[in-house]
Amino acid sequence: VQLQASGGGLVQAGGSLRLACVASGRTFSSGSMGWFRQTPGKEREFVLAIRWSDRATYYGDSVKGQFTISRDNAKTTVYLQMNSLKPEDTAVYYCAAHFGPTRVISSSHYSASAYNTWGQGTLVTVSS
Repeated sequence: VQLQASGGGLVQAGGSLRLACVASGRTFSSGSMGWFRQTPGKEREFVLAIRWSDRATYYGDSVKGQFTISRDNAKTTVYLQMNSLKPEDTAVYYCAAHFGPTRVISSSHYSASAYNTWGQGTLVTVSS
């Protein structure tokens, strides 16, 4: 299974951007899926995640009310809709998924270690 993230680019502050994460060899119908971001010299930061079984959604404190997650009907693509972007949202964004029979408990969604499949990053740059 591979994940492919795309949609990054340059956007002005206040603008919107939608990232996509495509799964090859598997669908996003079970397990959990998350987005993380990272800037140079800093640790990877949790953005948001969703557990498909009950649609429980988890948000990083800095993106509540600003970012949302959705999935296409075929369940092969997950989108990260980013609104009201700020320069501090500039980062490389990574999608990640937990595939497998075990269920990710709620508190674990915030940790990168909960995910066993990662996509390559896509760069988002927000200009002021």
